[in-house]
Amino acid sequence: GTLEKIRLYLIKKLLPHLEDRRKYHQEFVSSTSFHGLYNIVRTQSKTRKVLWLLVVTGCLAIVIWQICSRFIYYFSWPTTTTVVVQYVENVKFPAVTFCNLNRFQAHAVSNLKIIFLIWNIVSGVLQKFVMEDKYSQELNDFLLGNQNFSIKEFTRKNGFYLNSSTLLECEFFGKPCYPQDFEHVFTEYGNCFTFNHNDLPARRVTLSGRGLHLLFDVQQELFTDEPALGYTDAGITFVIHPTKELPRFDGLGLLTPVSMHAQVAIRQLKSIIQEYPWGECKPDIKLQYHKIYSTNACLQECKARYIQDWCGCLPFILPGNGTECDLLKFYNCVYPAVNDIEIKGLCTVGTHNSTCPAPCEETDYPTTVTYSSFGGEKAMKYFSTKLKKSPEYIRQNLVRIDIKYHDLSYKVTQQQKALTISELLADVGGQLGLFCGASMITIIELLEYIFTNFCWMCIFLLLKAPEMPQWNNPSQNQPTDKEKKGIQEC
Repeated sequence: GTLEKIRLYLIKKLLPHLEDRRKYHQEFVSSTSFHGLYNIVRTQSKTRKVLWLLVVTGCLAIVIWQICSRFIYYFSWPTTTTVVVQYVENVKFPAVTFCNLNRFQAHAVSNLKIIFLIWNIVSGVLQKFVMEDKYSQELNDFLLGNQNFSIKEFTRKNGFYLNSSTLLECEFFGKPCYPQDFEHVFTEYGNCFTFNHNDLPARRVTLSGRGLHLLFDVQQELFTDEPALGYTDAGITFVIHPTKELPRFDGLGLLTPVSMHAQVAIRQLKSIIQEYPWGECKPDIKLQYHKIYSTNACLQECKARYIQDWCGCLPFILPGNGTECDLLKFYNCVYPAVNDIEIKGLCTVGTHNSTCPAPCEETDYPTTVTYSSFGGEKAMKYFSTKLKKSPEYIRQNLVRIDIKYHDLSYKVTQQQKALTISELLADVGGQLGLFCGASMITIIELLEYIFTNFCWMCIFLLLKAPEMPQWNNPSQNQPTDKEKKGIQEC
């Protein structure tokens, strides 16, 4: 009885009569904004009907092909790169870090040659260094006899220093600067000094061709380096970098030898990279000890975390607040840990799924360096009288460096999405309108029409379903004699 009531309700309320359904189909064809259907249904000529059917089918196939190709292109995450040059009235001056290629004072290392090997092991945290086996026994003997030796304090006290005797001239945009304007920093070159580390607002350039002017005295007789393990050149190496980032000399340092005048013209280049999946950056990454994200700073923090976990101490050359590693820890744990990090790839750089992906925005300073011989004949007499040094000393020890902007502009290289969501929808809408005269309203009409016919089909199949079997007691269903007789008469 219940099933029969449902059938009656569906027949009366939800399933229209055949004539009403035909009328609904005709009204849809005549009123829909999907062009071409009206000509297929209403025309009386069979030839014209076939032609219109072919036209509509062909246009629909082209639309489907075009829309699929646009979606495939969108999900390939394409990008374009735009380069814009912005001219400004003033531009910030970058930070510049200077180091002496001769890292240590000669009197401190004359009887301590092993110090060069120790420092290379320390700086191996930043730059890969392979230790030769022939030094192992000599190094072990020194470590056992000097357990309280601090390479950090030794380098700070006996490395290169910056004062009025090594920095003879300093001028920034016409104003004098002094050694106290430089900040001390440890790099693979030992003691180094950074100018403009605080990014002071006054340190801006408002005229191209002027900037930082420096004159160094490298004092070769006072500083030295082990040729077998260190550097054999004499001069100043420097790197130009953003004010809030760490200096990175590996592959980026510029070198000015003694008796040379280096004129460095810089440009500012800003790079903006899209986040994944269009680019390789991840904007949600934050560093613990650096305000601005960079791959170099991220790599150093990653190494610091692993080394602190494995060795229970932190190399002073890496950022962090952990306990400083002594020499035994450096040799027995830190050095093997750095090798293990590189072999296992625990701190990777570059792609979005690496430990340190590419930054979303970074600033570089491409440079053009030209050199000239420092000190003509008259200049030699002038400096010899001023410094009370011989011309030979000046040629072997003085280095002049000028760093200036090429022009007051900066270049922005920006990675952009080649196809955005709005452009994708515009492409899809354009294809639908061009070939089918369809729009978003048309799609809703088609969806409504398909949904209505689907409901009618479900109701029709439900009405055609077989009746429910009666699971009653056979004894109760057996007819009596009178009923049998009535059935026979019927």
